[in-house]
Amino acid sequence: MLSHPLRRLLLGFFAVLFLVAPARADLVWTPQTGWKVQGGLLSGLTQRESENALSLMNRARTHEEAGNLRRAGKLYDRVAKKYPNSIYASEAFYRSAKIRFSQEKWQKSFMNFQQVISRYPNSSRFDEIIGLQYEISARLLNGARGRILWVIPGFTHRDKGMEFAETMVFNAPFSDYGPLALTAVSRQHERNRDPELAIDALDRLINSYPKNVLTPLAYLHIGELHASLVEGPYYDQASAREAITYFEDFMILFPDDSNVAKAEANLVQVKKELAMSKIKMAEFYYKKRKNYKAAKVFYNEAITVFPESDVADEARKRLEQVNADEVKAEEKAKAEAAQNKGKKKKRFLFF
Repeated sequence: MLSHPLRRLLLGFFAVLFLVAPARADLVWTPQTGWKVQGGLLSGLTQRESENALSLMNRARTHEEAGNLRRAGKLYDRVAKKYPNSIYASEAFYRSAKIRFSQEKWQKSFMNFQQVISRYPNSSRFDEIIGLQYEISARLLNGARGRILWVIPGFTHRDKGMEFAETMVFNAPFSDYGPLALTAVSRQHERNRDPELAIDALDRLINSYPKNVLTPLAYLHIGELHASLVEGPYYDQASAREAITYFEDFMILFPDDSNVAKAEANLVQVKKELAMSKIKMAEFYYKKRKNYKAAKVFYNEAITVFPESDVADEARKRLEQVNADEVKAEEKAKAEAAQNKGKKKKRFLFF
């Protein structure tokens, strides 16, 4: 049991916490009363500031209801800028963002939504805002244009859409929109002819969302992207090996997927390419260097990569030829050694 003085001290401590910590307040609007704070206390505003903020919010909502969105948006922006620590700021940012969304001012809308997410992460509208942010990024990635002077179509901003999608994933990494956003980012990197970054986006998808419905397609497409980087049998085959890994992983992890046949066909093509590169290396050592040992190593690797293929059959035939030539070369070397041994060395006399 606590002593009487200690109990009094603890009770006093919690009483102070209760008085200092502001209770939760909600901002409610009705056509009859306008904006009204219900429950809790206002934080960071004097009585006069609170009245001014409330007046601006009511004027903004009046203009909004009347369809004067331009004026309403400016008033909401003024509230958010002038009273950022008040209960009104979150609502002002949100309503300003919704207005800009309806006006197709995508970037301004996204940034205002972002203000709500970053400044007020406990907002009850968090899920709704994440969905709207995804929609903005998706529209920009699909080529949506803003309006210049409310009439003239503006420029596309696909890179900005990609940036917004990444921001949205950071805001809510485990939301349902995360895999969709990363897929869209990957697609845009492909449009930009940057397959390495496209692969990175899909790799983050499969690592962060292993159970998502988009994960199988991500595995398959990473394999396809790696395969697209293979430049032929004369070049480095690191991408071919990566492609093989992802195609095989796809077939193991998702054996019932409808794209298994497609993965098998891609796997055959990439394995054939890799096996051919081994044959080219073997031919170099065989024909250019007469290095039969190295040539046999690469022919055997070609067989191992794709044993049941016409490429492997060709490697086996050439391996037989290499073995025969190696035996001939060894016999010739022995004969020459014996011949040289039987010859008498000439002696020279010096005077």
